[in-house]
Amino acid sequence: MGIPAGAGRLLGSGRTADVYALGDRDGHDVLGDGSGGAWVLRRYRDGYGDAPAEAAVMEYVRGHGYPVPRVRAAEARPRTDLVMERLYGPTVVEALAAGQLTAGEAGLALARLLRDLHAIPARSSTDPAVRVLHLDLHPENVLLTPAGPMVIDWANTDEGPPGRDWSMSAVIVAQVAVDDDPRAPLAEEMLSALLADCPDPALLTGPDGGLGWATGQRAANPTMSPHEVELLGEAGELIRRLLA
Repeated sequence: MGIPAGAGRLLGSGRTADVYALGDRDGHDVLGDGSGGAWVLRRYRDGYGDAPAEAAVMEYVRGHGYPVPRVRAAEARPRTDLVMERLYGPTVVEALAAGQLTAGEAGLALARLLRDLHAIPARSSTDPAVRVLHLDLHPENVLLTPAGPMVIDWANTDEGPPGRDWSMSAVIVAQVAVDDDPRAPLAEEMLSALLADCPDPALLTGPDGGLGWATGQRAANPTMSPHEVELLGEAGELIRRLLA
């Protein structure tokens, strides 16, 4: 599948997708529909992702005031292609490395984004205990833009109990915290702040908590390396210890 006319340089590649520039800072209308603005194409690889479904959730939460980039015309494109607003600013990880915020501030920012997301009613379910979930909300999926934090990468979004979202974010950060990684102390500090702002530890470790579910999902994720999977047990223990 080729790159569409007007696509610019490759901006970045993740585990499942590549992101290409489609616009510029001056609002050049490279898509030719009069909308202007700077846009990016996020193209999934290897059959991963469902761009129309992802776009629908993003537009839904954006309609409730949640900070996500604008999306456009995903239903008119292959299910691998998502065109969305180009954002400018560092990720939380980059801001930490640059000393623009502390690990504790980063953890509290993640917690606030989870709280705000779970205040939005479910899009499909009528169960009042069910909410929209991001299920991949971690420091590399939050950009600090001039307008404030913005949440990207909604490929894993679903509906369910909020404890799954809290648990998934905690497990992702905890995997770094327990690894032989120079960022481990910062990750543990971030995790501590995230968990301290959780409204109820039972969301993660109670009888119906999401921690077991989240570790199981991570273990089954084909993008995880064997080493990352090996860290899950220790990551779960760290989370339980911090919540005790």
